[in-house]
Amino acid sequence: MTDMLSITGLSKRYNDGQVALENVSLDVKEGEILALLGPNGAGKTTLISAVCGLVVPSEGHIKVGGFDTKSNYRSARSLIGLVPQEISLEPFEKVINTVRFSRGLFGKNPNDNYLEIVLRQLSLWDKKNSKIMQLSGGMKRRVLIAKALAHEPRVLFLDEPSAGVDVELRREMWKLVSELKSQGVTIILTTHYIEEAEAIADRVGVISKGKLILLEEKKALIKRMGQKKLEISLHSPIAAIPAQLQHFQLFLSDDGMSINYMYDTKGSTNEITKLLNEISNADLQISDLQTSQSSLEEIFVSLI
Repeated sequence: MTDMLSITGLSKRYNDGQVALENVSLDVKEGEILALLGPNGAGKTTLISAVCGLVVPSEGHIKVGGFDTKSNYRSARSLIGLVPQEISLEPFEKVINTVRFSRGLFGKNPNDNYLEIVLRQLSLWDKKNSKIMQLSGGMKRRVLIAKALAHEPRVLFLDEPSAGVDVELRREMWKLVSELKSQGVTIILTTHYIEEAEAIADRVGVISKGKLILLEEKKALIKRMGQKKLEISLHSPIAAIPAQLQHFQLFLSDDGMSINYMYDTKGSTNEITKLLNEISNADLQISDLQTSQSSLEEIFVSLI
């Protein structure tokens, strides 16, 4: 597969000294789905904005479908569809006119048959003559997706697509993404949520403080990130973890009232059973058990 998106040494610095992106390089192949994970302010949206021409990079080069975004911006931008985080639509315009306008904006000939397919895929066909102001927030999000697809892009950016989205739309969105992938469309989505990356992505990138600190295949990354914590609360505090429990990966809380056990979610639950049995054999009384998934922030700390 050929590279549909190629980013080399991309940086963005503002006049106040803020560094939004620092020397980011990555290639995304045709028909690939790349998920970019990161906290708020990590640089995910800035990266997308730079590719789409909404932000002028300080350094670096970007090519979309072989077209340089500086020297051949129109050709590059015509290949891109963007679904932004914020809902910004003309409130008094009809749905069908909104998507028609987006298609015409990129110089595409009218094709209501294609637009009907897009609107039906997004359960918007029965709303085609409704004004944007009459739609719910979820329906407006669907219109944004329809707008992004109206000109038949080869690269689709989904910037935090789950923001304010209900379960039904999320499922429809992932189904549509899978269909687009099968047609060879390259998809880049930004998200806070590991489960979104796990659901559809081929590769996952992690952005922190403007730097791309990790980029690898989804399965390998999920395996690395897939840790959970079992917090075992005790009736009475202990000064140290008993010797017979030392072979487990255990951490004692500062007050000695709980033992934390980190384990791989893909591993066997037999280890937990063994641990609880050995805690009992060590004459420790358990008052409560709680499990929690490692947070994205914790993952970033471990990666950095």
